[in-house]
Formats: sequence, structure tokens, C-alpha cells
Amino acid sequence: MIIIMLSRCMNTADQLPKDIRGEQYTGAKTCVKCHQDLSRSYAHSPHGLTSMPVIDQELLKVFAPDSNSFNFGEHEKVVVEKRDSGIYQVAYTDGKEVRAQRFDIAFGSGEKAFTYAYWKGKKLYELPLSYFSAINNWANSPGFPKNTIYYDRGITSRCLECHASYAEKKLTQTSGISLDEEMEKGSLIYGIDCERCHGPGKQHVVFHMENPEEKKSKFITVYKSLTRRQKMDVCGVCHSGNNVLPLKSVFEFQPGDSLGDYYAQEFVGFGGGNPDIHGNQTTMLMSSSCYIKSETMTCQSCHNTHENVKGNLSIYSQRCMSCHKTTNHTKATLAKGMLTSNCIDCHMPKESSKLISFQQAGKEQLSPYMLRSHRIAVYPANSN
Repeated sequence: MIIIMLSRCMNTADQLPKDIRGEQYTGAKTCVKCHQDLSRSYAHSPHGLTSMPVIDQELLKVFAPDSNSFNFGEHEKVVVEKRDSGIYQVAYTDGKEVRAQRFDIAFGSGEKAFTYAYWKGKKLYELPLSYFSAINNWANSPGFPKNTIYYDRGITSRCLECHASYAEKKLTQTSGISLDEEMEKGSLIYGIDCERCHGPGKQHVVFHMENPEEKKSKFITVYKSLTRRQKMDVCGVCHSGNNVLPLKSVFEFQPGDSLGDYYAQEFVGFGGGNPDIHGNQTTMLMSSSCYIKSETMTCQSCHNTHENVKGNLSIYSQRCMSCHKTTNHTKATLAKGMLTSNCIDCHMPKESSKLISFQQAGKEQLSPYMLRSHRIAVYPANSN
């Protein structure tokens, strides 16, 4: 009997798709078979869309012939052009083409922006123009020189650790202690997939395919089983800021691990100066009175990563009110009539990033990149 059961499990496992991350993994397509609704919703969420291969027909929706050019001055410009082999960002100097690189990968869900990259051999580079939803147009990619066309900013596996689920890399020593990184293009798993947050799922799938009558999840991480700290660490993999020294790749992180084993500093919400609004969501939340005074509050108290309700302030406000039903407000605040429909703009206002801004064509001043603060507080500017 034992031999028969082992044989059945082995046959089931053999039927599952291979995953480049290892034998323990099975890939998001396998999850869809039993979790169709969750998978469909998650596929359209900002996490699921944080990186993707560029599909020409989708990209064509972003630009129109009369708004596909960015001038760097009188002599230089970059034009977004469709050609036979794809869509390109083409650089011109005095009307003469000097460089053209194809859109290969898009980063971002598009809610705020898309940044694009191209492959050159086994290296990935950022394209000079990004598309910003706030202006519905192209602008110079953040941090790029404003008077010169630039195609050579490398995108490393460290960037992909928060914008993808896996990328195979190889480090070679060039000279002295310098290291050169190459990535295998075909190894890239786009977006943040199920197993990135719930851990390897192959054993889970095999068990439930062999035991369909068992409805309790086995051999997979269920979030309610984690401690508060562990829950925060799972989100903190990508939402604890960029001013850390990685100890090892967080592609190896599994729910239940301590984030301190992967990053050099402990992620607590106290001290640490004034963290930038970009990428510091867990740090800022943990400095909030709501978090400090609660024994159970986590990111999941407000966010269900399987759903896409981004920008729906009414839904998020209802989640605020589940804890703040008796909160007193001033007459001026009550007069605004926003208590149940929009707590967010007052207590989690959008602020401009200190690290990210963008340059619009023909404008001297940089445009701010606005992001939602996750430090829940009473902000003096919004308290009247």
C-alpha cells in the first residue's frame, strides 16, 4: 500500500510543470487550477503587474503619434517608434538617428508610471524615457541627465528582487574585487507570483491533488499562521526601503524567515531619520500610532494583495472606521463630510518623493513624484 501511494505521488509530481527555482516550486499557472478567482484578481493587481514583457499592442495604447517625442534641447530628441521588429526608443541628433533600443520589459503597474528596459546580451538596461500617468505623457526617466540622452544605466538583479519573482544571475570577477553580473533572460519570472509570498507550493499541490477531500491548506504558508513580525517581514522584503545592505538575495526569502538574515539592518519604525516616501511603507507604518498602539495591526489589516482596489479610498476608509468608529473630529473636519468616504487623504496624504522626480520636456523645474504616505498621523496641513 505504501509503495502504491508513493508511486501515485511521484506520478502527480511528474505531471506538474518544472520551475527554474527548484524542485519545490511549481509556478503560478499550477495555482490557477484550484484558485481561479484569486489568481485572476491577483494577475491584475499592482503586485502581479510590477514587471512584464512588452507586448506591442498593449504598448501602442500608451502613446499616440502626436505625443511620442521628447526633446532634450534644440539638437537632441528621443522618439517612440513602431518598427517591424518591435517598438523602439530612437535617439536623434540634428535629425540623424544615433541609437535605437527596443522596449523589452515594462516595470510598474501603470497606476503611477511605467519604466522600460532593454536586453543587451545578458545585461538589462533602463530606457531613457518613462511614461507617467500624472501627465499622460513621456518624461525623462528618474535620475537621468536632463540635457543628454542616456541609454546605459544598468538594471541589476537587486532591482528585480522587488519587481520580479526570480532571475538567474552569474557573477564573475573582472579586476581586483570588482564583480560583473550577467542574468539569464529566459530565467526571468515576471511580477510577484504566488510562491514568492506563500513559499514553494509543489508539495501543497501534490497533496491536495491526491487528497481532494481535504479542504484545509497543507504544506503552504497561510498568513494567519504567521506571527505579526513574520507578516511584516514578508511585506518588508520589498517595502522596507532601499538604504540597506543586502546580505543575500531575497529571492531565497520564504515566509516565516527573519528579514534580518537578508538585510543588514533591522526594520523598525523608530529612528532612522526621515525615510523617503518611496519603498518605505512598512517602516513608515511601524512608526504610526495606529501600529504602535495595536497588538495585531499589519499591512494585511488594510491590504488584501489578492484584490485590486488601488485608489478606492472609500474601501480603505471603511477599514479605518472598523477601528475608529468613536474617533472625535473637529467641526471643520465634520463639515467636509469625508469621514466614511475618505480618511486617507487627511491621515495618509500623498507626498513627493525625495529620491524620485521626473523631467518634462521644455520645463526647467523637476516634476514631483507623488506617493501615498504610510505613516498614519494627524497632519497639521490637513487638520483644519
